[in-house]
Amino acid sequence: MKKIAFMFPGQGAQVVGMGKDFYDKEEEVRLLYKEASKVVGIDLASLCFEAPQETLNQTENAQIAIAITSLAIAKMVRKSGITQALSVGLSLGEYTALIDAGYLSLEQGMYLLKKRGEYMQNLVPKEEYAMYAVIGLDSKEIEKVCASLSEQEKIVVPSNYNYSLQTVISGNKEKVEEAVQVLLQKKARVVPLKTSGPFHTAKLQKACEEFQKELEKIEWQKGNVPVLKNLDGTFYQEGEDMVSTLTKHMVSPVRFDKQMKKMQEEQIDTYIELGPGKTLSGFVKKELGSGNIYTVSNLEGLEQILGQ
Repeated sequence: MKKIAFMFPGQGAQVVGMGKDFYDKEEEVRLLYKEASKVVGIDLASLCFEAPQETLNQTENAQIAIAITSLAIAKMVRKSGITQALSVGLSLGEYTALIDAGYLSLEQGMYLLKKRGEYMQNLVPKEEYAMYAVIGLDSKEIEKVCASLSEQEKIVVPSNYNYSLQTVISGNKEKVEEAVQVLLQKKARVVPLKTSGPFHTAKLQKACEEFQKELEKIEWQKGNVPVLKNLDGTFYQEGEDMVSTLTKHMVSPVRFDKQMKKMQEEQIDTYIELGPGKTLSGFVKKELGSGNIYTVSNLEGLEQILGQ
């Protein structure tokens, strides 16, 4: 029997029209969007299907839009008889995984993501930031370069450890660009990312402090599916201090590399990315190479799995 992981994408995957074919076809999906729209005070169908890409790209919009798209797709995948042994998400995708797995209700989860997006967009120092994916160089080497260039106020740090040969660096634009020049000399390949906030760095400390107050209001539930943490690649445990974990989550690097190792240890053989884009399935292909790897961003993707 296949052992399946559901994988939920993070910010940067958003695209106008994402999830529309599921929305058009399924009344259950339309009801899900309606319920979530009431919570966030925005018509999510209009945001996902009709808003300009620039509007969708804003952090406070992108997070809730990707989350509802992924949740709707997960609902339809399960309706088709496919269930997961565990779930994993990248950054905001961890919240999607926690909602989908029952640790948070839809209302709680969408409320948190709305606040998280607002704080991450609005409560950062007014400076110029950049994020780059660094490919083909060991993360330890990248850490050394970042440490040598960072100052107290102007920083560059690893923010996402995607797989063994791809690490994202984030921070003040001038420091990030200095680091890029050094890394190019070390024969790394670098790619600028669409997300340009100082995500998963200390620059989000103020946002983190305000968001902690929101986390403290939540009554956490016992989940029905194991979920892996971005912080260290381990599972959320019964009795987990969710407030502490998710507060650290905002300012700590995402360790998807460790999450993939854990999925291997758990003998996952089928990886299904639910939502826009192919980012996480791409990481799995590069790092693990084997296994059944699928993306479900539309009805065609679901039909492909069902046809196997």
